[in-house]
Amino acid sequence: MRINWSCCHLVSTQDLLQIVGVRRFHTSTRQLTNSALPRHQEVSREDRSNTDEWTNITSTIERLTHRKLLGNPAHPLSILTDIIFSKFPEQEYTRANFPNPRVSVYENFESLNITSDHVSRSKTDTYYLNKDRVLRTHTSAHQVESFRDHPTPGFLIAADVYRRDEIDKTHYPAFHQMEGGRWWSPRGTSSVKELVAKINEDTAKIPVSETKIIDDTLSFHDGNPKQDGQHPEVCIAVANHLKRTLEMVVGNIFENIVVGDPSAPKEPLQIRWIDATFPFTSPSWEMEVYWQGGWLELFGCGVTQQRVFDRAGYPERVGWAFGLGLERLAMVLFGIPDIRLFWSEDPRFVEQFTPGVVSSFKPFSKYPGTYRDFAFWLKEGTIPEAFHDNDLMDIVREAAADLVESVKLIDKFTHPNTKRNSLCYRVLFQSMERTLQNDEINVLQDSIRDSLTIKFGVELR
Repeated sequence: MRINWSCCHLVSTQDLLQIVGVRRFHTSTRQLTNSALPRHQEVSREDRSNTDEWTNITSTIERLTHRKLLGNPAHPLSILTDIIFSKFPEQEYTRANFPNPRVSVYENFESLNITSDHVSRSKTDTYYLNKDRVLRTHTSAHQVESFRDHPTPGFLIAADVYRRDEIDKTHYPAFHQMEGGRWWSPRGTSSVKELVAKINEDTAKIPVSETKIIDDTLSFHDGNPKQDGQHPEVCIAVANHLKRTLEMVVGNIFENIVVGDPSAPKEPLQIRWIDATFPFTSPSWEMEVYWQGGWLELFGCGVTQQRVFDRAGYPERVGWAFGLGLERLAMVLFGIPDIRLFWSEDPRFVEQFTPGVVSSFKPFSKYPGTYRDFAFWLKEGTIPEAFHDNDLMDIVREAAADLVESVKLIDKFTHPNTKRNSLCYRVLFQSMERTLQNDEINVLQDSIRDSLTIKFGVELR
C-alpha cells in the first residue's frame, strides 16, 4: 500500500479506494548546511537503539540509506533531477536537500492528513524504526516544513524514499522522488480580486508550451472538489498556475531529449490531465504524456490542503504541490530495463553516462538466471492472506540482496482434509554483473528457507 503520488498494487476494492488517492501524487541542488538542518534531519543514535515491536527495518535496507545516489552527477537519477530542477527559476524555488530519510510518524502521515487507520501505515508497507519514527515513504513528508522554512515562495526536493514492496524489474524497496510546491499570501492585497490578479500575473510570466494539451478536467466539481472556505476564483487561479508550470517543464524536457535515431521523425508530444484524489491536495490531478507510442504517468499534483499550511504556521497562504517518481521516468528516458541497475556498483553502469545528458543505456552483461521454488505449509489455522508477500520479499532481500530479479506467488493450496494452507513462490536468482554458481544459490536458498521457518513457523515442503 502506498502513500504517495504514484504506483499501484493488487488490493481489495475497499483498500484500493484509499490507496489510489495517495500513491499517485509523487549537483545544482542547493544544499542545506548541517547547522541549518531541521531537528529531525540530524542523524539520531536513538533511532538505532530505540527499537520496539514496530521495528521492521532490515540491515539490507539500512545499508541502502547510506548510498546517496543523487550525489553522483553522472548517475542517471542525478542527471534527470538536475534537468528538471533547471526548468524552475532559482529566484522563485529553493532547491533543498534532506539527506536523512528518517522522519517522524507525524511528518510522514499525520501532517498530510493521513489518518491512523489508513491502510498505508501498516507494517507490511512501511519500514518502522520504532513506533514513532519511519523511513520516509515519500518526499511529501517534508511538505509542511518546506512551506514553512524556505525563503522563496517555491521549493523543490529530490530524495530517497523507502517502502516494503514486491521484487521484480520495476519495484525496489528504495527509490527516489521529487517534490515541488508554490505558495501565495494575501498580505499586501486588499481583496480576493487582488490576490487572484497577483497569481494570474505570475501565471502570465510562464512561457507557453507548444505541446498539444488535452485537458477535459474542470477546475473543481463534486467528484474533485475545492476546499471548504476557499474562494472559487482563488482555486482556479492556483490550479491554472500549477498546470501551466508543469506543462512548461515537461514540454521543455521531452522536446529537447533525443532517444534513438536522431534523424527519425519525432512523434508529436502530447500532455493530458486526469482527475485524481490525494489526502494533501484538493482538487487534484495527474499529468500523463504520450511518449514513444504510449501514455506515461508523470506527476500527481493539486491545490494544497489548507491544513498543510495551518501546520506550517501560515493559515492565510494558498498554493499547490506536485510529486514525481524519478526511477519510472529515468527508466523510460534512458532505456534502463531493470530498476536494480540504478543501485549497481559495477562501474560499467555509471561510467557510460555524462552529467547533463540523457543517453540510451548500453547493456554490459546478461547472465543466465536460475529458478528455485519455495513451497511451505502455513501454521495451522493461518489463512493465506495473513502471510504478507512483503514479509517474504524482505527475507529474500536480506539473504540475497540484488541477486534476485523476481519473486512470484505461483500456487495456493488448501488441503481438503486438514484444511491447512500451502503457498508456493518462484524466485529467479540472477545477477546483473556475474554468473551465479549453483553452490552459491544453494546457500542463499537454505538461508531463505531457514528464515521462513524461524520467523513465521512454516513447514517446508
